[in-house]
Amino acid sequence: MFKLWMAIGITALASASSATAQPVRQPDDKGAPPFKALKEGENPPLDPYDNFVIGPKYVPAPERKKVEGFPVGKVVQFEIDSKETKLFNPGVARKVFGKVDPANPKTLIVETHAIDYKRKVGVYVPAQYQEGTEAPFMVTHDGPGLGMQTVLDNLIAQKRIPPIIIISVANGGGDAQGHERGKEYDNMNGDYAEYIETEVLPRVEKNCKVKLTKDPDGRASMGNSSGGSAALIMAWFRTDLYRRVLTTSGTFVNQAWPFDPKFPDGAWGFHETLIPKADKKPIRLFLAVGDKDLLNPNVMRDDMHDWVEANHRMAKVLKEKGYEYQYLFCRGAGHGVGNAQAQFLPHAIEWVWKGYAAKPGK
Repeated sequence: MFKLWMAIGITALASASSATAQPVRQPDDKGAPPFKALKEGENPPLDPYDNFVIGPKYVPAPERKKVEGFPVGKVVQFEIDSKETKLFNPGVARKVFGKVDPANPKTLIVETHAIDYKRKVGVYVPAQYQEGTEAPFMVTHDGPGLGMQTVLDNLIAQKRIPPIIIISVANGGGDAQGHERGKEYDNMNGDYAEYIETEVLPRVEKNCKVKLTKDPDGRASMGNSSGGSAALIMAWFRTDLYRRVLTTSGTFVNQAWPFDPKFPDGAWGFHETLIPKADKKPIRLFLAVGDKDLLNPNVMRDDMHDWVEANHRMAKVLKEKGYEYQYLFCRGAGHGVGNAQAQFLPHAIEWVWKGYAAKPGK
């Protein structure tokens, strides 16, 4: 059921460090935001914008089980050839990880080569979708799996979320600096949001015979690891397109490449400068991180590669700026928090969509 979220988005940096056990952090460590501890199997209420501790024992969500008589959505898959697109064509890849730039320890020197690639897209269309109407939707990264279909069927049938379409888009291959996935997910700009808008969504509408809303409040982005930072990057740089974000083990660290002097800290800059110094944006954001999440699993050692610290800092600046957010610190969970997602993912999806109302006539 939760194969999509437990398997995807684990960065190559994480894989490289898998032989090294990650330190276990405590919710009362120095620098952590104040947390409210929840009971075993309990998820946060839907209303508060706050920080919560769950686990280390998790109770699988009842929404994972198929309910007799509930309508069942359909899944459509198709493929996009990079040679048929204008953006991210050709792709990029590397053979070796690269080395720290001696002139700038915040970035890597990486040798790359061009590639062609094919990207699979999986689309979930709820049974309640009415042909010809504009549907709210959520773009998920590192697709095209749709292992949460039963969860969606249940939440929609119970009217806990609107009848959303899920668009699960595969990355372009590889990971991190010098690979197509890193170029798409980690760079601090609106390029990937534009790619989704111009290359993916029109193909979804054509292949699945649906209409997708233009209302940014009816559009969400969702991802794990670098897919999580990509989800926020899409909304931050294109708030005219996306305003709801769901992240797990978000890579809010310094992983952008090549170096951009406008954003010298990569996604670490979200909590370092961007959110604190910018006017509050109309973004609703859910975050979760594991107490055994990643810590500096690369050669840079730039003090900007601690996933737990990054997500803690995100929670604090979101609180200070008055954002609609919820943050889970998952005990007994590593990168990707797969065991914890088995409990909280239905809650997270419901929370992200809380307050949505379709515009009249849509």
